[in-house]
Amino acid sequence: MMRSLYSGVSGLKTHQTKMDVIGNNIANVNTVAFKSSSTTFSEIMYQTISSASGATQTKGGINAKQIGLGVTTGSTSVNITSPGATQTTGDAFDLKITGDSFFIVNNGTENLFTKAGAFYIDGAGNLATKANGYNVMGWQVDPATGTIKKDTVSALRIMQEKNLTSSPEATTEATCGGILDANNTNVTSADGYTMNLNFYDALGYSYTAKFAVKTVNADTKTYTVELSDILDSTNHSILTDYLNNGGTMTDLFGNPTTTTHTYNLAAGFTYNGTTFSDANGDALTYDGVNHKYTTATGTEYTVASMFGLSDAEAQNFDPANVTASGANSATYSYDTTAYTYELDFDENTGLFNYIGAAGGESVLLKMAALGGNFKNINVDFTTVKNMDNAGKCTMDIDTGNVNDSTQGKGKKLGALTGLQVAENGEIYGSYDNGNTVLLGQIAVAVFSNPSGLEKVGDNCYQKTLNSGEFDGIGQDITADGGKMNSGVLEMSNVDLSTEFTEMITTQRGFQANSRIITTSDTLLEELINLKR
Repeated sequence: MMRSLYSGVSGLKTHQTKMDVIGNNIANVNTVAFKSSSTTFSEIMYQTISSASGATQTKGGINAKQIGLGVTTGSTSVNITSPGATQTTGDAFDLKITGDSFFIVNNGTENLFTKAGAFYIDGAGNLATKANGYNVMGWQVDPATGTIKKDTVSALRIMQEKNLTSSPEATTEATCGGILDANNTNVTSADGYTMNLNFYDALGYSYTAKFAVKTVNADTKTYTVELSDILDSTNHSILTDYLNNGGTMTDLFGNPTTTTHTYNLAAGFTYNGTTFSDANGDALTYDGVNHKYTTATGTEYTVASMFGLSDAEAQNFDPANVTASGANSATYSYDTTAYTYELDFDENTGLFNYIGAAGGESVLLKMAALGGNFKNINVDFTTVKNMDNAGKCTMDIDTGNVNDSTQGKGKKLGALTGLQVAENGEIYGSYDNGNTVLLGQIAVAVFSNPSGLEKVGDNCYQKTLNSGEFDGIGQDITADGGKMNSGVLEMSNVDLSTEFTEMITTQRGFQANSRIITTSDTLLEELINLKR
Protein backbone atom coordinates (compact mmCIF):
# COMPACT_ATOMS: atom_id res chain seq x y z
CA MET A 1 0.00 0.00 0.00
CA MET A 2 1.25 3.49 -0.83
CA ARG A 3 2.54 5.54 2.08
CA SER A 4 1.17 8.71 0.52
CA LEU A 5 -2.35 7.36 0.90
CA TYR A 6 -1.91 7.01 4.66
CA SER A 7 -0.21 10.39 4.86
CA GLY A 8 -3.11 12.01 3.05
CA VAL A 9 -5.63 10.37 5.37
CA SER A 10 -3.70 11.53 8.44
CA GLY A 11 -3.58 15.03 6.95
CA LEU A 12 -7.35 15.00 6.50
CA LYS A 13 -7.88 13.89 10.09
CA THR A 14 -5.58 16.50 11.61
CA HIS A 15 -6.94 19.33 9.50
CA GLN A 16 -10.45 18.24 10.43
CA THR A 17 -9.45 18.40 14.07
CA LYS A 18 -8.08 21.91 13.57
CA MET A 19 -11.28 22.93 11.80
CA ASP A 20 -13.25 21.57 14.78
CA VAL A 21 -11.21 23.80 17.11
CA ILE A 22 -11.66 26.83 14.87
CA GLY A 23 -15.39 26.18 14.64
CA ASN A 24 -15.66 25.98 18.42
CA ASN A 25 -13.75 29.25 18.81
CA ILE A 26 -16.00 31.07 16.37
CA ALA A 27 -19.13 29.60 17.96
CA ASN A 28 -18.05 31.04 21.32
CA VAL A 29 -17.09 34.47 20.05
CA ASN A 30 -19.69 36.04 22.39
CA THR A 31 -19.35 33.62 25.31
CA VAL A 32 -18.43 35.37 28.57
CA ALA A 33 -14.74 34.85 29.43
CA PHE A 34 -14.33 32.12 26.81
CA LYS A 35 -10.70 31.27 26.12
CA SER A 36 -9.83 30.37 22.55
CA SER A 37 -7.94 27.21 21.70
CA SER A 38 -5.33 26.53 19.08
CA THR A 39 -4.04 23.34 17.44
CA THR A 40 -0.48 22.36 16.69
CA PHE A 41 0.54 19.50 14.37
CA SER A 42 3.24 16.92 14.87
CA GLU A 43 4.82 14.71 12.24
CA ILE A 44 4.52 10.94 12.54
CA MET A 45 7.59 8.74 12.91
CA TYR A 46 9.67 8.36 9.78
CA GLN A 47 10.44 5.08 8.01
CA THR A 48 14.17 4.77 7.51
CA ILE A 49 15.16 3.26 4.13
CA SER A 50 18.87 3.43 4.84
CA SER A 51 20.81 4.78 7.76
CA ALA A 52 23.39 7.48 7.56
CA SER A 53 27.05 6.55 7.07
CA GLY A 54 30.13 8.44 8.08
CA ALA A 55 32.88 9.79 5.83
CA THR A 56 35.93 7.71 5.10
CA GLN A 57 39.38 8.50 3.68
CA THR A 58 38.14 7.63 0.22
CA LYS A 59 34.59 8.98 0.14
CA GLY A 60 32.19 11.20 1.98
CA GLY A 61 29.36 10.31 4.31
CA ILE A 62 25.81 9.54 3.23
CA ASN A 63 22.71 10.96 4.94
CA ALA A 64 19.96 8.70 6.07
CA LYS A 65 17.10 8.01 3.70
CA GLN A 66 13.74 8.50 5.51
CA ILE A 67 10.17 8.77 4.39
CA GLY A 68 7.58 10.47 6.59
CA LEU A 69 4.39 8.62 7.51
CA GLY A 70 2.02 11.59 7.84
CA VAL A 71 0.85 14.00 10.54
CA THR A 72 -1.00 13.87 13.82
CA THR A 73 -2.42 16.40 16.29
CA GLY A 74 0.47 17.47 18.50
CA SER A 75 -1.59 19.47 21.01
CA THR A 76 -4.61 21.64 21.51
CA SER A 77 -3.75 24.50 23.85
CA VAL A 78 -6.01 27.06 25.52
CA ASN A 79 -5.04 30.71 25.36
CA ILE A 80 -6.04 31.04 28.99
CA THR A 81 -3.87 33.96 30.07
CA SER A 82 -4.95 36.37 27.34
CA PRO A 83 -7.84 38.58 28.57
CA GLY A 84 -10.91 39.28 26.53
CA ALA A 85 -12.53 42.66 25.92
CA THR A 86 -14.45 44.46 28.67
CA GLN A 87 -18.22 44.83 28.45
CA THR A 88 -20.01 47.22 30.79
CA THR A 89 -23.23 45.92 32.40
CA GLY A 90 -23.76 48.08 35.47
CA ASP A 91 -24.64 45.02 37.57
CA ALA A 92 -22.67 45.05 40.84
CA PHE A 93 -22.24 41.27 40.68
CA ASP A 94 -20.88 41.21 37.14
CA LEU A 95 -17.16 40.97 37.86
CA LYS A 96 -14.10 41.03 35.64
CA ILE A 97 -11.04 39.48 37.15
CA THR A 98 -7.57 40.76 36.23
CA GLY A 99 -4.39 38.81 36.63
CA ASP A 100 -3.85 35.06 36.40
CA SER A 101 -6.29 34.05 39.14
CA PHE A 102 -9.65 32.28 38.82
CA PHE A 103 -12.98 32.48 40.58
CA ILE A 104 -13.77 29.39 42.63
CA VAL A 105 -17.22 27.86 42.10
CA ASN A 106 -18.79 24.66 43.35
CA ASN A 107 -21.19 22.45 41.38
CA GLY A 108 -22.38 20.57 44.45
CA THR A 109 -19.69 17.89 44.38
CA GLU A 110 -16.39 19.62 43.65
CA ASN A 111 -14.70 22.98 43.29
CA LEU A 112 -14.23 24.23 39.74
CA PHE A 113 -12.54 27.36 38.41
CA THR A 114 -13.66 30.03 35.99
CA LYS A 115 -12.90 33.46 34.57
CA ALA A 116 -16.59 34.12 33.91
CA GLY A 117 -17.79 36.54 36.60
CA ALA A 118 -21.49 36.77 35.68
CA PHE A 119 -22.99 36.24 39.16
CA TYR A 120 -26.33 36.87 40.88
CA ILE A 121 -28.11 36.26 44.19
CA ASP A 122 -30.24 33.12 43.92
CA GLY A 123 -33.46 32.33 45.76
CA ALA A 124 -31.60 30.96 48.76
CA GLY A 125 -29.54 34.12 49.08
CA ASN A 126 -26.35 32.52 47.71
CA LEU A 127 -23.99 34.23 45.31
CA ALA A 128 -24.12 31.97 42.25
CA THR A 129 -23.20 31.87 38.58
CA LYS A 130 -25.92 33.00 36.20
CA ALA A 131 -25.16 30.34 33.60
CA ASN A 132 -25.45 27.21 35.76
CA GLY A 133 -26.22 28.18 39.34
CA TYR A 134 -22.87 27.05 40.75
CA ASN A 135 -22.13 28.54 44.18
CA VAL A 136 -19.41 31.18 44.28
CA MET A 137 -16.89 30.35 46.99
CA GLY A 138 -15.16 32.67 49.39
CA TRP A 139 -14.54 33.54 53.03
CA GLN A 140 -17.05 34.37 55.74
CA VAL A 141 -17.07 37.17 58.30
CA ASP A 142 -15.93 36.26 61.79
CA PRO A 143 -18.92 37.26 63.99
CA ALA A 144 -16.62 37.97 66.93
CA THR A 145 -14.40 40.49 65.14
CA GLY A 146 -16.42 41.57 62.10
CA THR A 147 -13.41 40.82 59.86
CA ILE A 148 -12.83 38.21 57.18
CA LYS A 149 -11.75 34.79 58.42
CA LYS A 150 -9.54 33.32 55.69
CA ASP A 151 -9.99 29.61 56.18
CA THR A 152 -11.38 26.91 53.86
CA VAL A 153 -13.60 28.48 51.20
CA SER A 154 -17.35 28.00 51.46
CA ALA A 155 -20.46 29.15 49.63
CA LEU A 156 -21.12 32.88 50.06
CA ARG A 157 -24.67 33.25 51.35
CA ILE A 158 -25.03 36.98 51.11
CA MET A 159 -28.78 37.40 51.68
CA GLN A 160 -29.06 35.36 54.86
CA GLU A 161 -31.42 36.66 57.52
CA LYS A 162 -28.77 38.32 59.69
CA ASN A 163 -27.55 40.40 56.74
CA LEU A 164 -30.96 41.88 55.90
CA THR A 165 -30.75 44.40 58.74
CA SER A 166 -28.05 46.46 60.43
CA SER A 167 -28.06 46.94 64.19
CA PRO A 168 -29.21 50.29 65.59
CA GLU A 169 -26.98 52.51 67.68
CA ALA A 170 -27.75 54.80 70.59
CA THR A 171 -26.96 58.50 70.22
CA THR A 172 -24.02 59.57 72.37
CA GLU A 173 -22.88 62.84 70.78
CA ALA A 174 -24.61 66.05 69.73
CA THR A 175 -23.51 69.47 68.55
CA CYS A 176 -25.24 72.81 69.07
CA GLY A 177 -24.34 75.47 66.51
CA GLY A 178 -25.66 78.53 64.74
CA ILE A 179 -26.36 82.12 65.78
CA LEU A 180 -28.13 83.24 68.94
CA ASP A 181 -29.56 86.73 68.37
CA ALA A 182 -30.24 88.61 71.61
CA ASN A 183 -33.05 90.54 69.89
CA ASN A 184 -35.01 87.46 69.00
CA THR A 185 -38.41 87.71 70.67
CA ASN A 186 -38.46 84.04 71.60
CA VAL A 187 -35.15 84.30 73.45
CA THR A 188 -36.48 87.14 75.57
CA SER A 189 -39.88 85.47 76.23
CA ALA A 190 -40.82 83.49 79.31
CA ASP A 191 -40.82 80.21 77.36
CA GLY A 192 -37.51 80.91 75.62
CA TYR A 193 -36.16 79.92 72.22
CA THR A 194 -36.88 76.23 71.54
CA MET A 195 -34.41 73.72 70.07
CA ASN A 196 -35.19 70.06 69.33
CA LEU A 197 -32.68 67.22 69.50
CA ASN A 198 -33.84 64.06 67.72
CA PHE A 199 -31.95 61.01 69.00
CA TYR A 200 -32.06 57.20 69.28
CA ASP A 201 -31.77 54.69 72.08
CA ALA A 202 -29.78 51.46 71.71
CA LEU A 203 -32.79 49.66 70.18
CA GLY A 204 -33.24 52.28 67.47
CA TYR A 205 -36.35 53.94 68.92
CA SER A 206 -36.49 57.66 68.22
CA TYR A 207 -37.03 60.43 70.78
CA THR A 208 -37.03 64.22 70.88
CA ALA A 209 -35.42 66.30 73.62
CA LYS A 210 -36.70 69.89 73.78
CA PHE A 211 -34.45 72.65 75.05
CA ALA A 212 -35.21 76.30 75.83
CA VAL A 213 -32.67 79.13 75.61
CA LYS A 214 -33.53 82.20 77.66
CA THR A 215 -31.93 85.60 78.17
CA VAL A 216 -30.33 86.29 81.56
CA ASN A 217 -28.56 89.52 80.64
CA ALA A 218 -28.29 90.60 77.03
CA ASP A 219 -25.68 93.22 77.89
CA THR A 220 -23.29 90.71 79.45
CA LYS A 221 -24.31 88.13 76.87
CA THR A 222 -25.36 85.49 79.34
CA TYR A 223 -28.18 83.05 78.78
CA THR A 224 -29.52 79.78 80.18
CA VAL A 225 -30.16 76.46 78.48
CA GLU A 226 -32.99 74.43 80.00
CA LEU A 227 -34.37 70.93 79.28
CA SER A 228 -38.10 71.44 78.61
CA ASP A 229 -39.32 67.96 77.74
CA ILE A 230 -38.43 64.54 76.34
CA LEU A 231 -40.94 62.96 73.98
CA ASP A 232 -41.12 59.52 72.37
CA SER A 233 -42.16 58.96 68.74
CA THR A 234 -45.86 59.18 69.73
CA ASN A 235 -45.30 62.60 71.42
CA HIS A 236 -45.76 61.06 74.85
CA SER A 237 -43.67 62.77 77.54
CA ILE A 238 -41.28 60.28 79.05
CA LEU A 239 -39.83 63.14 81.10
CA THR A 240 -43.17 63.55 82.89
CA ASP A 241 -43.31 59.80 83.53
CA TYR A 242 -39.82 59.90 84.98
CA LEU A 243 -40.58 62.79 87.32
CA ASN A 244 -43.91 61.27 88.40
CA ASN A 245 -42.08 58.06 89.31
CA GLY A 246 -39.74 59.85 91.69
CA GLY A 247 -37.00 60.97 89.34
CA THR A 248 -35.49 64.43 89.57
CA MET A 249 -34.44 66.95 86.96
CA THR A 250 -31.04 67.18 88.60
CA ASP A 251 -30.39 63.59 87.53
CA LEU A 252 -31.01 64.50 83.89
CA PHE A 253 -29.89 68.01 83.03
CA GLY A 254 -28.88 71.34 84.48
CA ASN A 255 -27.96 72.93 87.78
CA PRO A 256 -30.94 73.81 90.00
CA THR A 257 -31.66 77.53 90.50
CA THR A 258 -34.62 78.71 92.64
CA THR A 259 -36.40 81.95 91.68
CA THR A 260 -39.07 83.74 93.76
CA HIS A 261 -41.84 85.45 91.77
CA THR A 262 -43.60 88.31 93.61
CA TYR A 263 -46.80 90.18 92.59
CA ASN A 264 -48.58 92.94 94.49
CA LEU A 265 -52.34 93.36 94.73
CA ALA A 266 -53.73 95.80 92.15
CA ALA A 267 -55.10 99.21 93.20
CA GLY A 268 -58.75 99.20 94.32
CA PHE A 269 -58.57 95.83 95.98
CA THR A 270 -57.97 95.34 99.67
CA TYR A 271 -56.94 92.43 101.85
CA ASN A 272 -57.35 92.15 105.60
CA GLY A 273 -55.29 89.00 106.00
CA THR A 274 -58.18 86.62 105.35
CA THR A 275 -60.63 88.25 102.92
CA PHE A 276 -60.36 90.22 99.68
CA SER A 277 -62.67 93.15 98.93
CA ASP A 278 -63.23 95.15 95.78
CA ALA A 279 -63.32 98.92 95.44
CA ASN A 280 -66.96 98.92 96.59
CA GLY A 281 -66.02 97.16 99.79
CA ASP A 282 -67.80 93.97 98.75
CA ALA A 283 -66.17 90.79 100.04
CA LEU A 284 -64.76 88.37 97.45
CA THR A 285 -64.96 84.59 97.41
CA TYR A 286 -62.41 82.50 95.50
CA ASP A 287 -63.57 80.21 92.67
CA GLY A 288 -60.78 77.66 92.42
CA VAL A 289 -62.23 76.04 89.30
CA ASN A 290 -62.27 79.17 87.19
CA HIS A 291 -59.50 81.00 89.09
CA LYS A 292 -61.71 83.98 89.88
CA TYR A 293 -62.92 86.00 92.83
CA THR A 294 -66.66 86.84 92.97
CA THR A 295 -68.95 89.04 95.07
CA ALA A 296 -72.24 87.93 96.55
CA THR A 297 -74.02 89.80 93.77
CA GLY A 298 -72.06 87.91 91.07
CA THR A 299 -69.41 90.43 90.12
CA GLU A 300 -66.24 88.55 88.94
CA TYR A 301 -62.55 89.46 89.06
CA THR A 302 -59.83 87.22 87.62
CA VAL A 303 -56.75 86.58 89.69
CA ALA A 304 -54.74 87.64 86.61
CA SER A 305 -56.27 91.15 86.81
CA MET A 306 -55.97 91.32 90.58
CA PHE A 307 -52.25 90.46 90.69
CA GLY A 308 -51.05 91.04 87.13
CA LEU A 309 -50.41 87.34 86.48
CA SER A 310 -49.92 85.62 83.17
CA ASP A 311 -52.55 83.15 82.04
CA ALA A 312 -50.24 80.23 82.90
CA GLU A 313 -49.55 81.65 86.35
CA ALA A 314 -53.24 82.25 86.92
CA GLN A 315 -53.95 78.57 86.20
CA ASN A 316 -51.60 77.61 89.04
CA PHE A 317 -52.76 80.31 91.52
CA ASP A 318 -52.79 79.20 95.14
CA PRO A 319 -54.46 81.48 97.76
CA ALA A 320 -52.20 79.94 100.40
CA ASN A 321 -49.29 81.84 98.83
CA VAL A 322 -50.94 85.22 99.48
CA THR A 323 -49.60 87.14 102.46
CA ALA A 324 -50.51 90.49 104.01
CA SER A 325 -47.83 92.98 103.15
CA GLY A 326 -49.30 96.02 104.89
CA ALA A 327 -52.54 97.67 105.85
CA ASN A 328 -55.22 96.46 103.46
CA SER A 329 -52.63 95.16 100.92
CA ALA A 330 -51.37 91.75 99.85
CA THR A 331 -48.49 90.05 98.05
CA TYR A 332 -48.74 86.88 96.00
CA SER A 333 -45.46 84.95 95.64
CA TYR A 334 -44.34 81.55 94.51
CA ASP A 335 -41.01 79.82 93.91
CA THR A 336 -39.85 78.06 90.75
CA THR A 337 -36.76 75.93 90.40
CA ALA A 338 -35.16 75.86 86.97
CA TYR A 339 -32.63 73.24 86.00
CA THR A 340 -30.36 75.06 83.61
CA TYR A 341 -26.82 75.56 82.43
CA GLU A 342 -25.43 79.04 82.02
CA LEU A 343 -24.40 79.85 78.44
CA ASP A 344 -21.83 82.63 78.21
CA PHE A 345 -20.37 84.50 75.22
CA ASP A 346 -17.44 86.89 74.91
CA GLU A 347 -18.77 90.43 75.26
CA ASN A 348 -16.46 91.79 72.56
CA THR A 349 -16.54 89.08 69.88
CA GLY A 350 -19.77 87.24 70.56
CA LEU A 351 -17.92 83.94 70.31
CA PHE A 352 -18.68 81.04 72.60
CA ASN A 353 -17.08 81.42 76.01
CA TYR A 354 -18.37 78.56 78.13
CA ILE A 355 -21.42 76.57 79.18
CA GLY A 356 -22.16 75.31 82.65
CA ALA A 357 -19.03 76.71 84.23
CA ALA A 358 -15.93 78.54 83.13
CA GLY A 359 -13.97 76.40 80.69
CA GLY A 360 -16.87 74.09 79.90
CA GLU A 361 -17.33 73.29 76.22
CA SER A 362 -20.17 70.80 76.54
CA VAL A 363 -22.90 69.58 78.87
CA LEU A 364 -24.29 66.12 79.45
CA LEU A 365 -27.86 65.06 78.82
CA LYS A 366 -27.88 62.18 81.28
CA MET A 367 -30.36 59.90 79.53
CA ALA A 368 -28.88 56.82 81.21
CA ALA A 369 -30.76 57.92 84.35
CA LEU A 370 -33.97 56.78 82.62
CA GLY A 371 -32.56 53.26 82.47
CA GLY A 372 -33.42 50.84 79.70
CA ASN A 373 -31.45 51.30 76.49
CA PHE A 374 -30.67 55.00 76.83
CA LYS A 375 -27.14 56.35 76.83
CA ASN A 376 -25.83 59.72 77.96
CA ILE A 377 -25.51 62.34 75.23
CA ASN A 378 -22.66 64.84 75.29
CA VAL A 379 -23.82 68.15 73.78
CA ASP A 380 -21.06 70.42 72.46
CA PHE A 381 -21.76 74.18 72.25
CA THR A 382 -18.41 75.46 70.97
CA THR A 383 -19.68 76.51 67.54
CA VAL A 384 -22.53 78.74 68.80
CA LYS A 385 -22.17 82.51 68.24
CA ASN A 386 -24.02 85.44 69.82
CA MET A 387 -24.43 88.07 67.11
CA ASP A 388 -26.91 90.38 65.41
CA ASN A 389 -28.78 88.39 62.77
CA ALA A 390 -31.72 90.72 62.13
CA GLY A 391 -33.58 89.17 65.05
CA LYS A 392 -33.38 85.67 63.60
CA CYS A 393 -31.95 82.77 65.58
CA THR A 394 -30.37 79.90 63.67
CA MET A 395 -29.20 78.08 66.78
CA ASP A 396 -29.94 74.35 66.50
CA ILE A 397 -28.87 70.95 67.88
CA ASP A 398 -28.01 67.96 65.71
CA THR A 399 -26.60 64.54 66.53
CA GLY A 400 -22.94 63.79 65.89
CA ASN A 401 -19.58 64.95 67.16
CA VAL A 402 -18.46 68.51 66.45
CA ASN A 403 -15.39 67.19 64.60
CA ASP A 404 -17.02 64.12 63.02
CA SER A 405 -20.74 64.34 62.30
CA THR A 406 -21.03 60.52 62.11
CA GLN A 407 -19.44 59.81 65.48
CA GLY A 408 -22.02 59.07 68.16
CA LYS A 409 -24.84 60.12 65.85
CA GLY A 410 -27.03 57.13 66.63
CA LYS A 411 -28.97 55.08 64.11
CA LYS A 412 -32.26 53.32 63.69
CA LEU A 413 -32.50 49.66 62.71
CA GLY A 414 -31.23 49.60 59.12
CA ALA A 415 -32.78 47.74 56.17
CA LEU A 416 -30.53 46.45 53.39
CA THR A 417 -30.73 48.73 50.36
CA GLY A 418 -27.78 47.72 48.18
CA LEU A 419 -24.71 45.53 47.70
CA GLN A 420 -21.25 46.41 46.41
CA VAL A 421 -18.12 44.44 45.60
CA ALA A 422 -14.73 46.02 46.29
CA GLU A 423 -11.65 45.47 44.12
CA ASN A 424 -10.31 42.91 46.59
CA GLY A 425 -13.53 40.90 46.39
CA GLU A 426 -15.00 42.08 49.69
CA ILE A 427 -18.80 42.30 49.57
CA TYR A 428 -20.47 45.15 51.47
CA GLY A 429 -24.10 45.77 52.29
CA SER A 430 -25.52 49.31 52.39
CA TYR A 431 -28.37 50.06 54.80
CA ASP A 432 -30.89 52.88 55.04
CA ASN A 433 -29.52 53.92 58.43
CA GLY A 434 -26.21 54.87 56.84
CA ASN A 435 -24.29 51.74 57.87
CA THR A 436 -22.01 49.84 55.52
CA VAL A 437 -21.33 46.28 56.69
CA LEU A 438 -18.81 43.69 55.46
CA LEU A 439 -20.71 40.52 54.44
CA GLY A 440 -18.00 38.27 52.98
CA GLN A 441 -15.14 38.12 50.49
CA ILE A 442 -14.79 36.34 47.16
CA ALA A 443 -11.65 34.22 47.14
CA VAL A 444 -9.62 33.28 44.05
CA ALA A 445 -7.36 30.40 43.05
CA VAL A 446 -3.94 30.69 41.46
CA PHE A 447 -2.20 27.85 39.61
CA SER A 448 1.46 27.46 38.76
CA ASN A 449 0.46 26.32 35.27
CA PRO A 450 -2.98 27.70 34.41
CA SER A 451 -2.68 26.34 30.87
CA GLY A 452 -2.67 22.89 32.44
CA LEU A 453 -6.29 23.27 33.59
CA GLU A 454 -8.84 21.10 31.82
CA LYS A 455 -12.05 22.47 30.34
CA VAL A 456 -15.23 20.82 31.67
CA GLY A 457 -17.83 23.01 29.96
CA ASP A 458 -19.96 25.87 31.31
CA ASN A 459 -16.91 28.16 31.17
CA CYS A 460 -15.34 26.12 33.95
CA TYR A 461 -12.03 24.34 34.41
CA GLN A 462 -10.80 21.64 36.73
CA LYS A 463 -7.34 21.05 38.07
CA THR A 464 -5.10 18.40 36.57
CA LEU A 465 -1.82 16.78 37.49
CA ASN A 466 -0.09 19.37 35.29
CA SER A 467 -1.90 22.50 36.51
CA GLY A 468 -0.81 22.52 40.11
CA GLU A 469 -2.90 21.93 43.22
CA PHE A 470 -5.63 23.99 44.87
CA ASP A 471 -5.23 24.12 48.66
CA GLY A 472 -8.93 24.63 49.42
CA ILE A 473 -8.26 28.06 50.96
CA GLY A 474 -7.51 30.28 48.01
CA GLN A 475 -6.07 33.74 48.27
CA ASP A 476 -6.90 37.43 48.17
CA ILE A 477 -6.86 38.60 44.55
CA THR A 478 -4.75 41.61 45.46
CA ALA A 479 -1.93 39.34 46.71
CA ASP A 480 -0.49 39.10 43.19
CA GLY A 481 -1.54 42.55 42.02
CA GLY A 482 -4.91 41.56 40.55
CA LYS A 483 -8.31 43.08 41.21
CA MET A 484 -12.01 42.64 40.56
CA ASN A 485 -13.84 45.25 38.52
CA SER A 486 -17.52 45.47 39.39
CA GLY A 487 -20.21 46.20 36.83
CA VAL A 488 -18.23 44.79 33.89
CA LEU A 489 -17.65 41.38 32.32
CA GLU A 490 -14.72 39.85 30.49
CA MET A 491 -15.81 38.73 27.04
CA SER A 492 -14.36 36.05 24.76
CA ASN A 493 -10.75 36.47 23.67
CA VAL A 494 -11.52 34.98 20.22
CA ASP A 495 -9.98 37.08 17.42
CA LEU A 496 -12.25 36.59 14.41
CA SER A 497 -9.73 37.86 11.89
CA THR A 498 -7.19 35.32 13.12
CA GLU A 499 -9.76 32.55 13.16
CA PHE A 500 -10.88 33.23 9.57
CA THR A 501 -7.26 33.28 8.42
CA GLU A 502 -6.68 29.96 10.15
CA MET A 503 -9.86 28.65 8.58
CA ILE A 504 -8.63 29.48 5.07
CA THR A 505 -5.24 27.85 5.57
CA THR A 506 -6.87 24.82 7.17
CA GLN A 507 -9.27 24.52 4.26
CA ARG A 508 -6.39 24.65 1.79
CA GLY A 509 -4.49 22.03 3.75
CA PHE A 510 -7.56 19.80 3.77
CA GLN A 511 -7.99 20.23 0.00
CA ALA A 512 -4.32 19.44 -0.65
CA ASN A 513 -4.49 16.27 1.43
CA SER A 514 -7.63 15.29 -0.38
CA ARG A 515 -5.71 15.66 -3.64
CA ILE A 516 -2.96 13.41 -2.23
CA ILE A 517 -5.55 10.71 -1.62
CA THR A 518 -7.12 11.00 -5.05
CA THR A 519 -3.74 11.05 -6.74
CA SER A 520 -2.56 8.04 -4.74
CA ASP A 521 -5.75 6.27 -5.70
CA THR A 522 -5.06 6.97 -9.38
CA LEU A 523 -1.57 5.53 -9.05
CA LEU A 524 -2.97 2.41 -7.43
CA GLU A 525 -5.46 2.09 -10.21
CA GLU A 526 -2.66 2.24 -12.74
CA LEU A 527 -0.80 -0.50 -10.89
CA ILE A 528 -3.86 -2.68 -10.92
CA ASN A 529 -4.31 -2.09 -14.63
CA LEU A 530 -0.70 -3.17 -15.26
CA LYS A 531 -1.41 -6.50 -13.61
CA ARG A 532 -4.25 -7.07 -16.04
